Amino acid sequence: MPPTIKKVEFIGSFPDYSNAKIPHFPQIAFAGRSNVGKSSLINRLVGRKSIAKVSSTPGKTRLLNFFLINDRYLFVDLPGYGYAKASKRERNRWKPMVEAFLSGSDQLRGLIILVDGRRGIQPEEFELIEYAEHCQVTPAVVFTKADKLNQSQRAKIRNQYSNCLFFSSVTGEGKKELLNYVFELL
Repeated sequence: MPPTIKKVEFIGSFPDYSNAKIPHFPQIAFAGRSNVGKSSLINRLVGRKSIAKVSSTPGKTRLLNFFLINDRYLFVDLPGYGYAKASKRERNRWKPMVEAFLSGSDQLRGLIILVDGRRGIQPEEFELIEYAEHCQVTPAVVFTKADKLNQSQRAKIRNQYSNCLFFSSVTGEGKKELLNYVFELL
C-alpha cells in the first residue's frame, strides 16, 4: 500500500535547526532555486493547498520552515537560492543557514533537490549535491514542472540522470513515486 499523509501541521519558521520548538523526528528537506516550485510540491505531497506559502514573487522562503507529518516526521522547506526578490546581503545569509542545517541536523534522512526540468541541473544544484554527500545526507534530484516537458526533453534528462524523478504540482505526476521514495528514507 502506498504511503499516505493523513495529518500535517506547520510547526514554524526558524533561522536554525536547534530551536526547542522543533520536534525531534526524522526529517526530509526540500531545496531548490527560488522559482522551482518547492512550496507547490510540498502542498501537493501533503494534500493541502496552502500549508506551504506559495507566492508569485520568488524567494519568499527565507527561513527553515518545518512541517510535522503524521505526528512522526518532519518536512523542511529550505530557503531558495538563485533568483529572489531579496537583497544580495539577505540571500548571502541563506547559504550558511542551509549548510549549517545540512551538516548539523542529526535527524536529517535525505535532501530532495528540486530542479526546473526546462533548465536542467545548474552549478548551484551540483554544489548542493556535493555538499549533501559531504555531510553524508542522501540527495535525490526531482525535475519539477514536468507538465511543461515534452517526451524528447524527458528522454534527454533520463539519459543524463538515470535516477531522477519527474514531478508536476499541476497534474500530480510523480507524487506517488516521490512519496514512496521519501517514506523509504524516513
